[in-house]
Amino acid sequence: QEKSSRLSAALFGEDCEISHDQLYELLKYAALGRCHNATRPRYSAHLAGVVVIVLCEMSQLHFYKFYLQFKHLRKVFRHRFTLTPSANFLASLCGEGGNPKPQNNAQGLTSTSSECVPKTSDLHYDPIIQKYGEKKQGLTSYTLTLEEQRKNDFPMKGSPGCKDYVYTECDEPRTDSSPLFGLDCEMCLTARGNEVTRVSLVDAQGQCLMNELVKPTSTIWNYRTRYSGITKQMMLPVKTRLPDIQTRLKKMLPRDAVLVGHSLNGDLQALKMIHPSVIDTSLLFARNEGRRFKLKFLAKAVLGKEIQSEEALGHDPAEDARAALELAQFFIEQGPAKVAELNLEMLLTTDKLAETSQNKAASQPQGRSIQKQLNGTPDLPKPCFLDCLQVTGQKPLLLGRQELDSSGLQRSNTSTPNKQILQRALEDVPLSTFSIIQFTLGPEYVASHLLAGLCEKVRSKLADMLTIYAGPFEESFCLKSVKKEFRRCGPIQCLTVVTETSQPYVCVRYEVLEAAQLAVESLNGAEVAGSCIKVQRPVTAAMLDCDVLIKELELDVENEGVIYVAGLKKSLTETDLQEEFSQLKDLETLFLPKDLQTGKHRNCCFLKFQKSQSAVDALEVINGWTVKGSKLRSRNALASGHLWRWIQQMNHSNGKQGGSSSCETRERLSDCEQGLRKEVKKLDRHIKKIYRRLQNNTLCVVLFPGLN
Repeated sequence: QEKSSRLSAALFGEDCEISHDQLYELLKYAALGRCHNATRPRYSAHLAGVVVIVLCEMSQLHFYKFYLQFKHLRKVFRHRFTLTPSANFLASLCGEGGNPKPQNNAQGLTSTSSECVPKTSDLHYDPIIQKYGEKKQGLTSYTLTLEEQRKNDFPMKGSPGCKDYVYTECDEPRTDSSPLFGLDCEMCLTARGNEVTRVSLVDAQGQCLMNELVKPTSTIWNYRTRYSGITKQMMLPVKTRLPDIQTRLKKMLPRDAVLVGHSLNGDLQALKMIHPSVIDTSLLFARNEGRRFKLKFLAKAVLGKEIQSEEALGHDPAEDARAALELAQFFIEQGPAKVAELNLEMLLTTDKLAETSQNKAASQPQGRSIQKQLNGTPDLPKPCFLDCLQVTGQKPLLLGRQELDSSGLQRSNTSTPNKQILQRALEDVPLSTFSIIQFTLGPEYVASHLLAGLCEKVRSKLADMLTIYAGPFEESFCLKSVKKEFRRCGPIQCLTVVTETSQPYVCVRYEVLEAAQLAVESLNGAEVAGSCIKVQRPVTAAMLDCDVLIKELELDVENEGVIYVAGLKKSLTETDLQEEFSQLKDLETLFLPKDLQTGKHRNCCFLKFQKSQSAVDALEVINGWTVKGSKLRSRNALASGHLWRWIQQMNHSNGKQGGSSSCETRERLSDCEQGLRKEVKKLDRHIKKIYRRLQNNTLCVVLFPGLN
């Protein structure tokens, strides 16, 4: 028996959202198949590879604000879903945890149980042993080579981006007795990006030699007090500038000094200084695939120290510098074998397991928590399938990767230009079975005031696209009959009479784009309420490209074979409509929208056909149809499922319009927006080039993770 047309959640859904769990399972199965208990999604098939392109700091707002600029992206990728932003996006994407098989009996970080100590035969495969060997060595064996510094974006003499950097002039040869100094900086977000606002330096005995606030050259946009501990009041009396700090550091450091820090490249970039001999503890305590331990975890697991307390206001850079220094000293004194025996990956997994259990216990009723313990089914953190890939012999490709350092800021590899990341992707992606490529925007394009401005512009433009003006009417025209006529094009949000004109006009705001466009197309020049009227949208600077945008939305691959039908009686049910439209050829799906607040059906629906030509034929048939005494109107669909949902949320939101801003502020925002538009065009071309290099049957996912 042939199936009748039914609502397809996969096509439209209530909100067109997918969860992080669904994305995780999709990517995990695509990469691992049936290995490692990967649940098979219905939509997965045999694949040649998996490529995930992450457009960092970009969201659905950017996609629709710069819809016309994403020419390739919107034409090639046929399926789009809304994904809720995550505070730690890549961690939730790849799955948390460092070991695919964590122990059920979670032990503390300081546990030295023999169950946690790896066998000698296992130590050979530890990334620390593979990098340094098992024997103790002097500190010079752990300083980064020039190649390692270049690869990890340390400022170096002769580098194009370091022309204005200050060289410490510490040129004497290093020995195993050279003095160590711990360095850490805190940043605030300014118009120029992350600028240093606090610097701490400690000596080998842990004595603090410098703990200084620094006044940046640009206006501070975000103090990031949660991480930096810096407030506006603290910065008011500060006079010290970056050149003052650079001069003092040059004088304080001996000619054979070795600087130690955690993600030290970010600190030196912020200081705009070059130092030839460094130890980076985020690289010293090596992990597989270039991942890094956080300083807070290492301090507790290795040193037994608590740093970066949740109760404290921000991080203490002197404390962080001292912790990094002591970690380096521990590594040098104990040797790689002793460090490997700590089994840091297992400790990290058990730590996360314990934290997850505590959070679950705190959020659940006591009885339920006890029952879970009795059943022996604790909630385990997701294993990182990048580790699973390593086990199966696959080597994932990670490009443009950004690590959260101890301050919570994404600092490593931020200076790697997108063009360089693209070049590596074009060379390496075709050779890899699993790739994650991250492209980033400059700091000037992620400022909160720019995002607020973009959001308001998108909101305003969507409102104008949903609005039409009609008239003129006779002085004594019947408003009820006018509203009835315009309602035949689709659901109306509001209808008002314009009083500023000599003859009456009406302003109609619809709830869906198709209704407004249908009104312009079918009622412009028509006789309504005894008057021949003109129907048009508002004429504003933002609406000058409205016709182009409407045409591109209509041609969007997501709207292929989809038509919009208006003029339905609200009493009609989905079953009634299925019976009415059953004679239409190749009808696949019927979607009857509901009011988000009342849950009632609207007087319109969307029809999805298996073939585009069938949709064209249906348009000719439906226009002029009468269903239950109501005359139907139809046209091609404009808004895909998630755009339709977004418009509905905008219509029912109580967001206030942005206040007035100065001409100078508007001009600055306009310049930033123009620059961002150019960046979007470049990113679209980057995606196009990568896409053309992919093998057949490659799963390619493009993510707009957002900022929240």
